[in-house]
Amino acid sequence: MFAQHEFRAVFVAGALSWVGDYVAKAAVTLLVYQKTESVGLSAVAFAVSFLPWLLGGPVLAALAERYPYRRVMVACDLIRMALMLLIAIPQLPYQAVLVLIFASTLANPPSQAAKSALMPQMLAGDRLVLGLSLNGSVGQAAQIIGYVLGTAVASIDPKVALLFNAATFGVSALLVRLGVRDRPAMANPAHRSHLLRETREGFTIVFGTPVLRAIAVLVFSAMLFSILPEGLAVGWAHEESNGAMSAGTAQAVIMVASPVGFILGGLLVSRLFGPARRLKLMRPLAVLAPLVLVPAMLNPPPLAVALLAALCGFAVAGMLPMANGLFVQALPNGFRARAFGVMATGVQVIQGFAVLVTGLIADHFDNVPFVVGLWSAAGVLLMAVAALRWPSQQTLDETIAAASAANAKPPADPGDPATGTAAGPPEPRTGDEHRRHAVT
Repeated sequence: MFAQHEFRAVFVAGALSWVGDYVAKAAVTLLVYQKTESVGLSAVAFAVSFLPWLLGGPVLAALAERYPYRRVMVACDLIRMALMLLIAIPQLPYQAVLVLIFASTLANPPSQAAKSALMPQMLAGDRLVLGLSLNGSVGQAAQIIGYVLGTAVASIDPKVALLFNAATFGVSALLVRLGVRDRPAMANPAHRSHLLRETREGFTIVFGTPVLRAIAVLVFSAMLFSILPEGLAVGWAHEESNGAMSAGTAQAVIMVASPVGFILGGLLVSRLFGPARRLKLMRPLAVLAPLVLVPAMLNPPPLAVALLAALCGFAVAGMLPMANGLFVQALPNGFRARAFGVMATGVQVIQGFAVLVTGLIADHFDNVPFVVGLWSAAGVLLMAVAALRWPSQQTLDETIAAASAANAKPPADPGDPATGTAAGPPEPRTGDEHRRHAVT
């Protein structure tokens, strides 16, 4: 994969942006706290980065379909670089900081959607699955590095961390601009409609296509419980450390465990097993992911909780890249960015919902371990149902073959009198047409 120069450029640019993002999250949280001495407002500064996905992720992602992917990625990086430089201005009111942070995160959905849609154009077949696995693992590693580096630098001067983030966006834009080949936009102006209609078509193709729907259910179900150790680590550590270690250390150990497990799972499973074996492992790993968290209800010590979280992360990482690979291989070219917006928004909403609901329940019963274990037991049943309803191998093969054939067709020439149509992606189909032409 790294012999492909475009992938190298996108990979390095993405890693830099991720590290910079997490450094900035730690810095902005501390900066707002220093200005206000309010834990609540510092939490708002952290949470505001998720709002664009919740408020309009699919719509913003649909924009990436209208322009060349390289141009979208470069423009988003430059916008975020400029806004980070503004946030670093001395004596800026915290209200302005929150507004600028929100504005900068508006660039995340189109940028990530463009990157997701570009991946299948750079990598084919199993290399795409391996590339997605590697990107996922690096994203988790960037989270760990970014939080640690951001906390350390921000404790000295938050503005230095913000300037570092601005620099990572600048380098990322340069790498993508110089290292990625320019390709035309997938949504030709002649095929554009209202942006909300194009967004709705993204939902239609994901949930109206049986194989795509099965993958979405599997991924969304995994997000319902895999986020719990990280999302509830603060309360878990302070309630259950029992003097074995400090609450802060226990919190850090629990929060880091899941990303570490994810990194190991993504790299080892993709390295040790071929495509056919990884496909067979998807369903067992999907059921195993919530199953390993069920013993949490026995109230184990923090190190044991961290081990359970790492095993859950390992199992999710083992099955997620294969699911993502199937998903993008089976999508028509003109819908990849929009479908990514639908999936990414669903992941964000479901993770937030799971942490919010379990946190409220645990607060009511004053028992985090039991709530996590019980919630995970329900996750085992949900994953078992999703695994049993998984499409057959023949359906998967037919779906991917149909999508590949549709993507291989050359676009119509607007000047061709035989067609009289403008070039662009295939029109969205519903019902039986979706099942025949836009599979998985």
